[in-house]
Amino acid sequence: MLTIVAAGPILLCVILMTVFGWPAKRAMPLSWLSAAIAAFALWKMDLQGIAARTLGGFLSASEILLIIFGAILLMNVLRMSGAMDSINRMFSHITRDARLQCVLIGFVFAGFIEGSAGFGTPAALAAPILISLGFPPLAAATVCLIYNSWPVEPGPVGVPLMTASATVKDAVVSAGADPDTFTRVLTKWVVIPHAIGGILIIFAGVLVLCKVFGKDRTFKDAFGALPFCLFTGAVVASIYLAMGILAGPELTSMVAFIGALPILVFAIRRGWFVPEKVWTFDGYVTAAEEGEQTAGDRRFVKGASETEENKDRKHPMHPLRAWMPYIVIGILLVLTRVDAFGIKGVLNSDPLILHIHSILGVSGADWDFKVLYNPGILPFIPVALVSAAFYGMKKEETARALRNTAGQISGAAVALLFGVAMVNLYRYTGTGAGDSMLYTLADAMASLFSGAYFIAAPLIGVLGAFMSGSNTVSNTLFAPIQYETARILHTSPVLITALQCMGGAIGNMICVHNIVAVCATTGTNGQEGRLIRTNIFPCLLYAMTVALVVGLFLAAGIDPMPELLG
Repeated sequence: MLTIVAAGPILLCVILMTVFGWPAKRAMPLSWLSAAIAAFALWKMDLQGIAARTLGGFLSASEILLIIFGAILLMNVLRMSGAMDSINRMFSHITRDARLQCVLIGFVFAGFIEGSAGFGTPAALAAPILISLGFPPLAAATVCLIYNSWPVEPGPVGVPLMTASATVKDAVVSAGADPDTFTRVLTKWVVIPHAIGGILIIFAGVLVLCKVFGKDRTFKDAFGALPFCLFTGAVVASIYLAMGILAGPELTSMVAFIGALPILVFAIRRGWFVPEKVWTFDGYVTAAEEGEQTAGDRRFVKGASETEENKDRKHPMHPLRAWMPYIVIGILLVLTRVDAFGIKGVLNSDPLILHIHSILGVSGADWDFKVLYNPGILPFIPVALVSAAFYGMKKEETARALRNTAGQISGAAVALLFGVAMVNLYRYTGTGAGDSMLYTLADAMASLFSGAYFIAAPLIGVLGAFMSGSNTVSNTLFAPIQYETARILHTSPVLITALQCMGGAIGNMICVHNIVAVCATTGTNGQEGRLIRTNIFPCLLYAMTVALVVGLFLAAGIDPMPELLG
């Protein structure tokens, strides 16, 4: 009986979003309310405790929201100033081969956008560029969704992974471990299996492109691009693994993909790993025909190389000027995240940490906020505002960018606030960890899946992303449950939580919210069902790949933090 009640708020959230089509911003508050009622009626949590833990959840969620706000604000400044148009134009003369365009723009460039901003922006920016290069709109939508998976974890400024870490922070502390260490270790054990599956998914995207949208509808056309796909995977994975293992989650996705971009462009121009025949949606073309291709021959869609806000700007922006904010952000993140520079220790020192103890008088309900260590406060929001001046934006334009950003994150804010608050209620119901709502649900899941749990774990993450449209929300809902289930099964909490993170990233390629957004962007409304059917196989392929890799780690007895098992 208690298990059914404990599962009720999450099941309610799933049903409201998937069956009734409610957005997360409507479903999550109602799910929180049902959790609060259950906590009060059956777990005997008093109203003061419910209020304190809810407020503590709001405060924790606000840290993530500051990062989201800063990342989206910078993206809006780039778009409104014309900088993003300059970045888009860079891709128009590199190659005519649609397979290479698919990888370079749909995967690498969109991966950088995901790593720097995320939250719906990658497909909205990359898909129109592909359409302008001659891609059928549905093809552009499909490949952008397939590729919106690897870079989602650790994701935009590390938000999805840090959210997962934040939701289990108290459990980590109660086990006597350091939460910052847990975050670093979790990052390492996410990036290793995720990169292995990611390399496979690069070629999977090209296979889908050729089989579903090519003139001859055959997988055979994809194999000419296999060397370039493997080379791309090797380049991205090398940077991705180095960053994830050595630098932590904030920089990993952004640096891996932007670092790979010039290397891959150079390789294409030198003819390295490039197919002998140029493949287009009309079939193969000769070298002579390839040389005759000009920018004027390409189809154009509004938004691919000129936005409404800056269509009256007469002179294109120099690419270096357009990229400058990201260069500055990369430098600042390196300076503030790498121990060798000494700034990290200062930003994490006690005078710069905001402490709130015993929220509403409830003992143990505490919140610590490292103010200047938050990537939203430093560097994203300041760099975005300075960039607006740097690009000569008027005050009213900057104000509009701020308003647009606030409007864009309002739905995510409501969902995240109540999602983290609900997780707090799950964790702190009952008189101890052994009888909380969270433990009750985790114990049931452990009994259900037992020794095969490493297979189920990423699929739970996929489900969370599918129903919420967000890896961050998926991690908010399910990371604490997956962590606790791992403890009950006496298996590695780090590796199981890593599977949750990766599953949430992989689920982005089929989640309803992303599909609706990309269909609206590409003008393919009404094709949502076809997109899900097309992308379900790459999604399951990726999920099973990371599950098997982690399964091998578990079979080898690897547990990165055995102290978490007590």
